[in-house]
Amino acid sequence: MLPILYRDERLIAIHKPSGLLVHRTVLDRHETRFAIQLLRDQIGQRVYPVHRLDKGTSGVLLFALDRDMGREMSWQFERQQVDKRYLAVVRGWPDEQGEIEHALTRRPDDLEWVGEKVDTAPQAALTRFRRLATVELPYAVDKYPHSRYALVELTPETGRRHQLRRHLKHIAHPIIGDATYGKGRHNRLFGELFGSQRLLLACMEMRFAHPVSGETVTLTAPLADDFAGVVRALGWEDALPSAWLGSAASANL
Repeated sequence: MLPILYRDERLIAIHKPSGLLVHRTVLDRHETRFAIQLLRDQIGQRVYPVHRLDKGTSGVLLFALDRDMGREMSWQFERQQVDKRYLAVVRGWPDEQGEIEHALTRRPDDLEWVGEKVDTAPQAALTRFRRLATVELPYAVDKYPHSRYALVELTPETGRRHQLRRHLKHIAHPIIGDATYGKGRHNRLFGELFGSQRLLLACMEMRFAHPVSGETVTLTAPLADDFAGVVRALGWEDALPSAWLGSAASANL
């Protein structure tokens, strides 16, 4: 069963686990389980995705319960009217806070793009980040005798595909567990030390104006056990809001 964070007559949000696709894609033809399908079967009605989370990313995932609401919410996402906060573990110690403004090309790897001409011109992309905690481990992974890692909060101001992962790679602080944009040796170290085999990236919080009532909806998805275990093992619990480490998902109006 997918944990339901929020539900009303028009919208539903779940806590998506790492490793689950939102829907079918060309690059993952072998996959047979998708969030859209599982949720439809779970609640007994059709759902309409209004945004995406990468397969490896966990956290808040919002769906509409009818086409009209799907268009309304998709419109909000396209116009950057939805606030999202992510948490990630990265290699190295980035600045305490900053912005990553780096254009990204569109990636033609989705099922709906098959047979279509895809515009691959670079698109403006902006991510804000804030360093929450750091650690230095006594393991020589690269050329140094110790390895540094940081816990960061990420706020995407645009919604490009793989934006956070590509932006963190761009500043030489790739996300741990990222097999595409990360560093295999660091990923393996986290597997050996903490049993972590996942991408350490999660959508923790989402805030938007409800299209019907106009009220602000805030959705929170506390860290999944596998991610929370890494945070606790590194002594980073105090760096996070208590709601992000809770055992129950929440939604507040």
